[in-house]
Amino acid sequence: MEKRYVSIWFHHLRTDGFSVREPALLSQPLVLSTASHGKMMVTACNRIAEAQGIAVGMAVADARAILPGLVVKEDDPLMATRLLRRIAEWCIRFSPIVAIDGQDGLILDASGCTHLWEGDYAYVSAILQRLLNKGYHARGGIADTIGSAWAISRYHRSCFVAEKGLQLETISQLPPAALRLEPETTERLLKLGLTRICDFVAMPPASLRRRFGVSILTRINQALGHEMEFIEPVEPAPEYQERLPCPEPISTATGIGIGLERMLEALCSRLKNESLGLRKAVFRIYRSDGKTQAIETGTSRPTNSVSHLLRLFELKTGTLAPGPGIELFVLDAPVTEPHNAAQEKLWESAEGLEDHRLAALIDRLAGRLGMEQIRRYLPDEHYWPERSIRRAVTLEEKPVAVWKTDRPRPVQLLNVPERIEVTAPIPDYPPMLFRYKGRLHKIKRADGPERIEQEWWIQQGEHRDYYYVEDEEARRYWLFRSGHYNGDQGAEWFIHGFFA
Repeated sequence: MEKRYVSIWFHHLRTDGFSVREPALLSQPLVLSTASHGKMMVTACNRIAEAQGIAVGMAVADARAILPGLVVKEDDPLMATRLLRRIAEWCIRFSPIVAIDGQDGLILDASGCTHLWEGDYAYVSAILQRLLNKGYHARGGIADTIGSAWAISRYHRSCFVAEKGLQLETISQLPPAALRLEPETTERLLKLGLTRICDFVAMPPASLRRRFGVSILTRINQALGHEMEFIEPVEPAPEYQERLPCPEPISTATGIGIGLERMLEALCSRLKNESLGLRKAVFRIYRSDGKTQAIETGTSRPTNSVSHLLRLFELKTGTLAPGPGIELFVLDAPVTEPHNAAQEKLWESAEGLEDHRLAALIDRLAGRLGMEQIRRYLPDEHYWPERSIRRAVTLEEKPVAVWKTDRPRPVQLLNVPERIEVTAPIPDYPPMLFRYKGRLHKIKRADGPERIEQEWWIQQGEHRDYYYVEDEEARRYWLFRSGHYNGDQGAEWFIHGFFA
């Protein structure tokens, strides 16, 4: 999935917070102050005060001389953190992954979300308008990278959407500070006449590193998507979650029931495919007035039965108050356990594959599902794991090779390895953490590498260095690095399997 990030910047966050609590301040010039060296100094000002010449760092006495009707409130140093946390939790209705960005911003991972609002422009516009309705003046930007989105939200005055793959073209005319550089580095660039990003972004990396340090290369690579950047969500997105936005606010019990049933069907289907059942489920509604309600249910044994879970939830859905209308349903399964269908004793017989009952079972399944849905696999003489098995033609076909059991192999192997984002020391150390399907895994134990070469007569890619890793939840994965590290260009990492 192509990555898209939204950066939201609150230029007047703290003064907006006071105005939200005291609506009478919305139409008055307002500043926040704190004592410094025996004087009261302005630490924040709202839009009205700023438009009339009041600025941060000015003495309160001077500000009052310029603007006699100025309202002064005592600043709270922890207010920004509390406000951002509260707004970030509210923004989860737009994306499951929302992170706090410094003292005045948020980052949303909007990958796979914008189509629900009919595109990037409508998505960001909806967020900014809803924030404005609440009393918060904000600017936003959306791009393929966090760095580009940050630059657009704070420095681009004509647009807030960077088309996919065009982040350089979008930010090239912005000042160096748009790359989140240290003030000293920005000042040195300006003194040299490098007033726009396009003036130096194409310079040789060695020259930039020698003059301005390695941080400028890091920020350029992050903005252009050449280097990964991670965010820490305020609420980690559950691995098993279903979201159902409502085109129109839902306010009836029937609508709630339909939404819940649809999400249970999708969630249980995922769990069945992974041989899991849930032990705990949480159903949340996000109302159009900003309020959130939740109900939860649990089971004595893992289950993925839609009808059973729906009956359990129906005992509690009557406690939900839709109010002015529900705009988003969210269903989480925070606790899951292995759940396999009861195994018949067919395989305990000495006849094994020759058992006529097995052939009869296959015939019945083929008549209902189609023969294409029934497969048997045998070992094949190839090195790469996805090529080391082949599909048997008949039930009687004998293997021409033996299953390799000298090294551990995952019980679930992906048909095609999936790319992951990895932080790893180089050149041959296992990763410290990796991100898969939007979830960050911190690695506690690792073993490897095990190098698996490709066959010389095929030559379709680099060799692979496989690692067996275990995360903080004791879940084990089979990861590999494709090829060697090549200078400043990092190697690609993939996930290929899951251990029990």
